[in-house]
Amino acid sequence: MNVPTTHIMTVNLEDYFQVGAFNKFIQNNRWSQFESRIEASADLALDLLAKHKATATFFVLGWTAEKFPHVIRRLVEAGHEVGVRGYFHRKLTDMTPEEFRNDAVRAKTAVEQATAQRVIGYRTADGWLSPKNLWALEELASVGFTYDSSIAPMGKEFGNDPIQQCIHRHDVGARAILEVPISTGSVLGMRVPVAGGNYLRQFPYAIMKKAAQKWVMSRAHVANHAPLVAYFQSWELDTQQPEMTGVGWVAKLRHYRNLKRMPEKLGDLLSKYRFGSVAQFLKITPEPLTTWPGIADPQPHTQVTNNPRSRINRTPISIVVPCYNEEKMVPHLKNLLQHVEDKLGLTYEIEYLLIDDGSSDRTWERMQESFKANPQFIMHRHTVNQGIAAAIMTGLRAAHTDTVCSMDSDGSYDPIKLAEMIPLLTNGVDLVTASPYHPAGGVRGVHPSRLWLSKGCAWLYRRVLRAQLHTYTSCFRVYRRSTVAAIPLTYQRYLGIAELIGRLDLAEKKIVEHPAVLETRVIGQSKMKVVRTVFGHLKLLCRLRFDRMRQSSGTDRDVVIRSQLGFLKEKVLTPPPPVKPSEPTPHPLQNNSRPVPPPSTYLPVQSDRT
Repeated sequence: MNVPTTHIMTVNLEDYFQVGAFNKFIQNNRWSQFESRIEASADLALDLLAKHKATATFFVLGWTAEKFPHVIRRLVEAGHEVGVRGYFHRKLTDMTPEEFRNDAVRAKTAVEQATAQRVIGYRTADGWLSPKNLWALEELASVGFTYDSSIAPMGKEFGNDPIQQCIHRHDVGARAILEVPISTGSVLGMRVPVAGGNYLRQFPYAIMKKAAQKWVMSRAHVANHAPLVAYFQSWELDTQQPEMTGVGWVAKLRHYRNLKRMPEKLGDLLSKYRFGSVAQFLKITPEPLTTWPGIADPQPHTQVTNNPRSRINRTPISIVVPCYNEEKMVPHLKNLLQHVEDKLGLTYEIEYLLIDDGSSDRTWERMQESFKANPQFIMHRHTVNQGIAAAIMTGLRAAHTDTVCSMDSDGSYDPIKLAEMIPLLTNGVDLVTASPYHPAGGVRGVHPSRLWLSKGCAWLYRRVLRAQLHTYTSCFRVYRRSTVAAIPLTYQRYLGIAELIGRLDLAEKKIVEHPAVLETRVIGQSKMKVVRTVFGHLKLLCRLRFDRMRQSSGTDRDVVIRSQLGFLKEKVLTPPPPVKPSEPTPHPLQNNSRPVPPPSTYLPVQSDRT
């Protein structure tokens, strides 16, 4: 029987945060904020293929080729073919034909610059082609692709069409493009890829192994048109990738289940059959490009480095980042702050203040390892956990600039929005706060229960305070240090974030709100205790209400409380004596009902000016 000696192996080279399962939670504008594992996963794939003396076609994103050209070039040097998956990890259904064509051209150009070879192959980044979007093949042919590998004959979508299950020519007017479909078969009553990705990982291997063997034997008579076309994702070999915790159980099941068994399954498949690239099977020799002389090889950023730009005409600012038990987040934070420096460093001379709020894990040690060598960073450590508001106030008081920003360590708000918020801190403005519930703001991937609680909380604060904001609890802010640093807070944890706005409001300070997008936390866990925080907000609202009434009327607080509860008759209440002109009216920030310890009596802080 004429069984083909060579089959086709394809690898989707992508990072753990770029996958389709996480698209809902991680947009491509956040990719630069994550610790990349693309080099590690590429090395694992290369080692596995080399062990079994196999070659493959690696489909890569244009974004990856631009950021990590040395990794893409290493694939070519190892004898593998490199194809394209688009520039970003976008669904075909989210693009118009013109957008798809432009995206494909941009990706093709980026990959060709990295490899110095003409790119001839394409595969969609998210999902497979269906009969409704075969127009994409015409667009690919028009921009110079020789073949596409974006069809997986499953279900009603080509599942019963024998032509679509083999390599075939697709004519598009005067042009033509070859289609190299994924091999599919019946597994447990469903038609799925028999040697590919999530299906190979999720289904029992004995069943998938038998299905792959059935494909090979049943199509031996058309070996030149129906090789076994297998595929896997490079991140499926990387068991050291960070775990995404805030993406929902379905996405986690889809992404993480049986990761540790994938090398074994692929190894058995590679040992059973002989695999090569698509170009090798089609007998196409890669064409070198001579029009790209001296291709640059920028290395990926690994740390925030001293900014070599001139400091002339740059505005000095400080950025405070509170951290509590964020050991796993420190690599992410490192990339996040590098992203901030790259985008804002031309305009602002930035001082970073990292506050370890008494972490019980290795957050402080990881911060030291990552940032100690850089003089742009000042690190402080609370000896015990005091809360996020206390951490921000520590950073505010330690800052050397009057414009101080605060941001979450998990990047739930895009820190580049600071470029729009900082200019709003004009004369007379003391606080600029981000708001996802502003009409021009938004939320992405956040659980509805959290939105309901936050919006309900904001509704209550609008009934108590003069400042009519959409959000009172955002930690993404820009402060005027000379105004805010001296404010004593009764609440040091999450409640202190709202209390600070309340104290500024009582002092009749100006607060400006700016729209922003809040995205779900995907690494680590939120430290907020929901029930305790809800009751705390109610207590704080009562306190602010009493302080505002006392401020406006001058009435003793106990009398106000009893009056509001209806325990006093009207005749008992006597108007307060008028305030003499020579007697200063108490300042609302100092007019608390119980003593507030001055900043010097807060819990001890360790400081490390690096």
